[in-house]
Amino acid sequence: MLLTRRKLTCGMIVLAAGGVPSPSRADDLPAPTGKVILTISGAITRHNRGSDAVFDRPMLEALGSSSFETRSPWYNGPCRFAGVPMRTLLRKVGASGKMLVVTALNDYTTQIPMADFTRYDVLLALKRNGNYMPVSDKGPLFIVYPYDSDPALQRQTYYSRSAWQVSEMQVI
Repeated sequence: MLLTRRKLTCGMIVLAAGGVPSPSRADDLPAPTGKVILTISGAITRHNRGSDAVFDRPMLEALGSSSFETRSPWYNGPCRFAGVPMRTLLRKVGASGKMLVVTALNDYTTQIPMADFTRYDVLLALKRNGNYMPVSDKGPLFIVYPYDSDPALQRQTYYSRSAWQVSEMQVI
C-alpha cells in the first residue's frame, strides 16, 4: 500500500488525538493475590494499586531469583542469600529516580543511591540459607549487598543501606 502525504498526515492526527487505543502491555503488573509485603511508590511508571506498585511474595519470586554467599556483621560466618536482584525489581516498576528511600516495618529508614543497583549485585533477599526469613530474623525482605565481593562494601555506609524487614520503597 502506498502512503500518500494526506494518509500519513491523517494518521498522525489520529495518533496525536489518542484515537487509537493502546495495546495491552504484557509487562503490566498483575494484582497481588496474597498478602502484600512490599509497596513501591514515587517515580515509577508501572502500577497495580493506584499510583503504587504492590507485591506479594509469589509476585516477587516470579521476577526471578539470584543468590550469593557473603559474610555480614549480623550473622556468624558466611550466609547464602537468595532473592530478587534490585535492578530487576526497579526495572519492572519503571523506576527513574536518583535515590531509593527504604522503610522497614520498625520504621527504620535509609536512602540508597540508585547507582548502587547498577554498580553492585544487590539483592532484595527473601531467603537466608535456603529458608524464608521471618520478621523475627530480618524478614520478610532484606536488602543485602555482596559484601565479600568488594572491600569497599565492608563499610558502615553500605551496612546502613542494608535495611531488613523492608516494607516500603519510594523512588525519588
